[in-house]
Amino acid sequence: MTEEIKKEEENKEVEVPKKFQSLVEEIEKMSVLDLAELVKILEKKFGVSAAAPVAVAGPASADDSADKEEKSSYNVELTAVGDKKIEVIKAVRDITEKGLKEAKDLVDAIAGGPQMIREKVKKEDAEEMKKKFETAGATVELK
Repeated sequence: MTEEIKKEEENKEVEVPKKFQSLVEEIEKMSVLDLAELVKILEKKFGVSAAAPVAVAGPASADDSADKEEKSSYNVELTAVGDKKIEVIKAVRDITEKGLKEAKDLVDAIAGGPQMIREKVKKEDAEEMKKKFETAGATVELK
């Protein structure tokens, strides 16, 4: 904004409705410290904030992630089984060291949605696991 517009806005008189005139007059008489205290009390009483809203950045796109440092650990999530269910169960058993029934239950649960296989795995290990699952016909995501 130009200086002229700023000065016009500062000098512009705000029209206060009659029902708020006495309240505004009382506020005008208060010191800055009293006003700050009043704001804090009102924020607590009504569970609101007088602060201006801050824009929150969304998730990084693939282009942004190339600029940033790579993650050091990943979560391995099985998203689809494919045609070779038995091979996928074997891969789950190898990777998770679970028994046959637990591995089968985990693979069966994928019908309801993706299943976490391992969490906080080093990048090299996560990619090795992903290759095993893809060889078995499954679909995996590293998060």
